[in-house]
Amino acid sequence: MSDQAGEKTEKPTGKRLEEALNKGQVARSPEVQTVFVLGGALLALGMTGGEMWRVMGETCISSLSHLHDSAVTINAMQGYAISGALLLGHCVWPVLAATLTGGLLAGGIQTRFRTSSEALSIDWERLNPVGGFKRIFSMRSSVATGLGIVKLGVIILLCYNVIMKILADPIFYSSVDVARIAAFMADSSFKIILQVGVSLIVLAAADYGYKFWQMNEDLKMTKEEVKDESKNSEGDPAMKARLRRRRQTMSKRKMLAEVPKADVVVVNPTHIAVALRYDRKTMKAPKIVAKGIRLNALQIRQIAEEHQVPVIENQALARLMFKYGRVGGEIPAQLYAAVAEILAWVYRVNAYRYYREQNM
Repeated sequence: MSDQAGEKTEKPTGKRLEEALNKGQVARSPEVQTVFVLGGALLALGMTGGEMWRVMGETCISSLSHLHDSAVTINAMQGYAISGALLLGHCVWPVLAATLTGGLLAGGIQTRFRTSSEALSIDWERLNPVGGFKRIFSMRSSVATGLGIVKLGVIILLCYNVIMKILADPIFYSSVDVARIAAFMADSSFKIILQVGVSLIVLAAADYGYKFWQMNEDLKMTKEEVKDESKNSEGDPAMKARLRRRRQTMSKRKMLAEVPKADVVVVNPTHIAVALRYDRKTMKAPKIVAKGIRLNALQIRQIAEEHQVPVIENQALARLMFKYGRVGGEIPAQLYAAVAEILAWVYRVNAYRYYREQNM
């Protein structure tokens, strides 16, 4: 029983997932990163490849056409180096910017664009060589290595047919011009990259699904942990019950204190009691100042009798007001006529009683 109680069989709660996200413990797949980086690079090449090829071609033509009269000095070589670096930067910076953007976007998507200070803090345990060797030869590391080999095999398998078709092209055993070679290389590169891209997308989806499952497995909780978290977040059930009873007691005491101010109490005959009060100057309609069932109804009735509040038996009206009315609120509009008759009778009785007291 104790072993079963300590097993992590429960799904992680929302709080546990939120804490893991704040710590940077999220599902990450390097394959997703690769797909975004490769996609960004290809997009940049597709948009700027023509301009890049034109600039490099013009530079090569200019350099080779003036090679015979180019001065070979230290200052000239420095100038050539600076010009070459600037040219390389001009050609490469769109690709670098696109790959950087793709990598950041992939990381942001996987982490929900949330940064974690704890993940960026230095963990000296990671620098421990003993712990590093344990991680290298751990079961998880072995699984990751095996998955990497499987991924490479899948990519080779998916690209095998395309590569064999390219190798079977007649260009390898025939004489062709430079333009045909360039077109063949471009077409072959496009086919291989397209096939590799599709393979990487499939692998990235599978790898991310596995990492997501693995993260949820790592974050699973024991039943005791779930109970403790529930107590910490929602409070002790026993304490909540005591507070609820205290609120109910205070509400009941406040309600019973309004019974002596009521004009009439409608009962059914002992199971339900509803106390009504009506002030023509301040109220649009009679209000329910107290209501109760069984013992609470008996208390309301006793208080009303002690303070000479009229008690009238009307089973149907008492049930309807108890069911559809609320303490402190006005009576339902459908009951205006019935309540008006009772209040009119109460007012006549009170007026007659007052008249007799004055003439005695």
